Amino acid sequence: MKKVLVLIAAAIVCMSASAQVQFGAKVGFDMTNFWGKNVEHGMKPSYQAGLMMEYKFNPHFAIAPEVVFASQGGKFDAIQFNWGDFSIASKKKITFNTNYINVPVMLKYYVAPAFSVDFGPQVGFNVYSKASIKDDITYDLKESTKTVDFGLGLGGTYNLTENAFVQARYTLGLTKVFEGDLNKEKNGNIQLAFGMKF
Repeated sequence: MKKVLVLIAAAIVCMSASAQVQFGAKVGFDMTNFWGKNVEHGMKPSYQAGLMMEYKFNPHFAIAPEVVFASQGGKFDAIQFNWGDFSIASKKKITFNTNYINVPVMLKYYVAPAFSVDFGPQVGFNVYSKASIKDDITYDLKESTKTVDFGLGLGGTYNLTENAFVQARYTLGLTKVFEGDLNKEKNGNIQLAFGMKF
């Protein structure tokens, strides 16, 4: 039994010694939209900013949780949305701003010392939700927007130096953005980011 405990302790020490932990921050440009059945795909220029951590187990595998504020949503030329007694109908361009605090947890596989393929789940918490009709009025949709959003991210990270990196990722929303049986919209997010590790 003592030998087993010694071996386990030695393994933990070796893993801790070989593991590398880095913290950092990133900012980026996003193109966001809604997708789903009978949903038009109108892209909206957006942005993101947040903090990240990377725990590298060995030269090939790492895990990287993040906390990111992301401006999301979509644009449509003509649309009608219905939430029970409340509806929006317009032939003018409508912009949806559905902003989140997103917490992705990316599993990273380093195919080369400076480049990793990243994949993992994301949970988002809605903090702002409005729809704006061009040259007209803004509707508050907070009560009609689901508080929690789930998605999956896939992308890659290239380390420019030991501290600087660039990132590309697509996050596919898996749950509906809005309440109601008629609304099938889910989030989509193309992300290009630059970050620094400390």
